Amino acid sequence: MEKMKRNVSEKMMLKKQIKNKKRDDKKNRFLVSVNFLGSAGPIRFVVNGDDLVSGVIDTALKTYARGGRLPVLGFDVNKFLLYCANPASDALNPREPIGSQEGRNFVLCKKQLQPQMTEMRSDIVAKKPSGWKALMTAFLPIWGLVGN
Repeated sequence: MEKMKRNVSEKMMLKKQIKNKKRDDKKNRFLVSVNFLGSAGPIRFVVNGDDLVSGVIDTALKTYARGGRLPVLGFDVNKFLLYCANPASDALNPREPIGSQEGRNFVLCKKQLQPQMTEMRSDIVAKKPSGWKALMTAFLPIWGLVGN
């Protein structure tokens, strides 16, 4: 009889633990607002505090596209940076949980890609004339003074 009571009480404890875990998951959720540079307004959605920043960027891009917003941004998470809306904040680490940030308002920006110079281009740039010689070589063919 006592063993049966223990099993019932253990089952009840397990159910209680599962219920508490579900409540904790709900407590860990919050609403974020993501602004896109060049777009009309923010997108709002609910995230878990332990979701990674890269996952939030992915969700924001998909929600943005689903809404048919312009300009078209694409879906590559690696081409975007997420910033806290605070004026002095740096870009968030994509591998950090979003809940570690103080704010709930964010700005999503496209990364500025720097063109990489190849050896050939750097040689051409290094040998390129400058000053008045550059102007003359650029305009003489236009004026018809030098053959094409």
